[in-house]
Amino acid sequence: MTDRFPAGVPLLAGAAGLGGAVGALARWGLTEALPVSAGHFPWVVLMINVSGSALLAAVPLLPVARRVPWVAVFLGTGILGGYTTMSAASVDTFTLLDEGRPALALAYSLGTLAAALAAVLLVERWSDPEERLRVERAGGDE
Repeated sequence: MTDRFPAGVPLLAGAAGLGGAVGALARWGLTEALPVSAGHFPWVVLMINVSGSALLAAVPLLPVARRVPWVAVFLGTGILGGYTTMSAASVDTFTLLDEGRPALALAYSLGTLAAALAAVLLVERWSDPEERLRVERAGGDE
């Protein structure tokens, strides 16, 4: 066992960390700019998760993300990982349940999942299946 990181790990970790900070700040900015009052449908978090899912599916469409490992990590794991927030969606679901709105909580939870999957499928229609498979086999950071 060595006491060093494999080549490139510090760069990839830095890219993920810096990107994560950027993504989290973008999410925070949106939730601050478009506040949702208590008791109302948490549409901002839904939009963040759906748009983030679509953008994550689009990362392999970028030639630079396919060629440069740290760019894919910066954009995908970093920015979009920090931007999307399934934990906030979970909290929003439980808040709706606590407010006695189980039907809306179920619609929100399932709607978030369905809309995010639909967004990914739509974006994937624009990508080349062979290229997507190559990126997926490389762990998304070829």
